[in-house]
Amino acid sequence: MELRIRFLPLFFVLVLPFVCLALALPARPAFAQEPYYKGKTVRIVVGFSAGGFYDRWARLVARHLGKHIPGNPDIIVQNMPGAGSAIATNYVYGVAKPDGLTLGMPSASVYMDQLVGRKEAKFDVRKFNWIGTQDKRHQVVYMRADTPFKSIEDVMKAKEPPKCGETGTASQGYLTLRLMEEALGAKFGSVLGYPGGAEIDLAVEKGEVVCRALSIDPFFGREPFNTWRKKAFARLLVQTGRTRDPRAPDVPTIHELMDKHKTREMNRRVVEVLLGVAEFGSPLFSAPGTPPEHVRALREAHAKAMKDPELVADAEKGKMDMAPSTGEDLEVITQKIMDQPADIIERVKKIMGGK
Repeated sequence: MELRIRFLPLFFVLVLPFVCLALALPARPAFAQEPYYKGKTVRIVVGFSAGGFYDRWARLVARHLGKHIPGNPDIIVQNMPGAGSAIATNYVYGVAKPDGLTLGMPSASVYMDQLVGRKEAKFDVRKFNWIGTQDKRHQVVYMRADTPFKSIEDVMKAKEPPKCGETGTASQGYLTLRLMEEALGAKFGSVLGYPGGAEIDLAVEKGEVVCRALSIDPFFGREPFNTWRKKAFARLLVQTGRTRDPRAPDVPTIHELMDKHKTREMNRRVVEVLLGVAEFGSPLFSAPGTPPEHVRALREAHAKAMKDPELVADAEKGKMDMAPSTGEDLEVITQKIMDQPADIIERVKKIMGGK
């Protein structure tokens, strides 16, 4: 005890001045780690050729998303068309590094390849890290005005079905045409293999095909449709929204037509399930294995970008109607669509031509 007391004053003499000095010095900030995305470049891989609506959405998002990601990376768009976007989807899912620097923008209906068990689908959409979408994809079917098909009933009665152009059997346009047969018995022939919508529209002008199913927004938002409408080159036969779009008040919905023609309940159920693809719009995803913190940063940035006045103004200028959903929303929709009873899946396989 006596020894301990003897050394106590020495402690105060030698150590206490340094403690006081340390307390008097200004606090130094902790080392701040630079954001992961600083100085990096993010790619958006689009499953279609340049000029189509998927490509336009990707480029619009690319102009604005980076400023909402910590570190403000550059964002570029790469087109990888083919197989209704399955090529691009396979690439982002299984080839590109899952480092949050490569995002995919597949077809809204790309999950159909997986649902029907096609070998081309090297992915599982339930494992996608959905980032979000900007729009919804209600469809219309247009027809050249110089054909004898003035209404969907004319197609229903035709001895030879009109030929429509499509990118592939997983595209939403192809699916929409198959739905017309499932719901109404209206048969359309499909010429497949076009790289994108722009090439199909050119084929319609050349007379290679006479019709196409596509999203309603581009039909009222860009060329060649603006000119076509002025020249009455094409007419709309049907739209897939639950209610008539204000831009097409005289065009019946598929739901109205199913009521009119008394579509059977089983067929209605299949149609309702398949029309769920409209909710995906122009979706963005990153591969499974992407670190959760990167997925979170991208989702938060996308949600902020959807409220960015500059992005909204660009969309309005381009006549691109926004109806965004979050990545979390798309996850819920994906699980619901993919969790179907066997009889519905078998019917979908039949519609899609799956084996």
